[in-house]
Amino acid sequence: MTPNIDHGRPAHGQGAPGDRPLALITGVGRTVGIGAGVARRLAASGWDIAFTYWAPYDDRMSWGSEPGATEAISRALAEHGVSVTAIEGDLADPDTSARVFEQVEERMGGVTALVMCHCESVDSGLLDTTVESFDRHFAVNARATWLLIREFGRRFAAERGTGRIISLTSDHTVGNLPYGASKGALDRITLAAARELGHLGVTANVINPGPVDTGWMPEEVREHCVRGTPLGRLGTPQDTAHLVDFLCSREGEWINGQLLMSNGGFA
Repeated sequence: MTPNIDHGRPAHGQGAPGDRPLALITGVGRTVGIGAGVARRLAASGWDIAFTYWAPYDDRMSWGSEPGATEAISRALAEHGVSVTAIEGDLADPDTSARVFEQVEERMGGVTALVMCHCESVDSGLLDTTVESFDRHFAVNARATWLLIREFGRRFAAERGTGRIISLTSDHTVGNLPYGASKGALDRITLAAARELGHLGVTANVINPGPVDTGWMPEEVREHCVRGTPLGRLGTPQDTAHLVDFLCSREGEWINGQLLMSNGGFA
């Protein structure tokens, strides 16, 4: 795991690191992704941002890695006058979660909100999923979620009632077995935190954003999803980001232990 960019000073003279709440967002690898959209929305609301990415994952996916994405995302966030740190890390490695928190705390201080947008997602069904792929999905989508939440709970020291945990999930399991099954485990792990970390005043929720257009959809999938959505369009990263922003706000404190569908009514 190698740190890539660290904007250690906020722009425009808006205070210093530690004056603002800090959000750690995982899975921010592409400028068009949900993670990047969430990061931009929280930065606009005054949050300092630490984010993780893992370029080798994008390299082996159909869309490929996006050269310069980390730098572009970091610059866009810093324009809001907040501090930004980017850390590359393979969440399939069980040691990565602790190392990420250690680096974030060293550079920026304690984390107030943990927003998990990372995933392993390779299509395969009941008959053609390999054991290796199944294990990798559970390592990234389920085990890393637990380990990140565990680190957050062990280290959380902010004001009671301000802590937030948010995970992104999916119920797409048919023809996508390891992804959907591991995301189901992610749901249970995250929602358990709403109870087990209640003594810290931390809320924990899961968002199912439905099909979001981040450039991965073949045209037939795009058409199917548009037909299945009453509003007649695909979801966007901004749609998810607005809900994350609300849940992270003071006004969102009473929403806790919920799996929230934010999908435009898609069925």
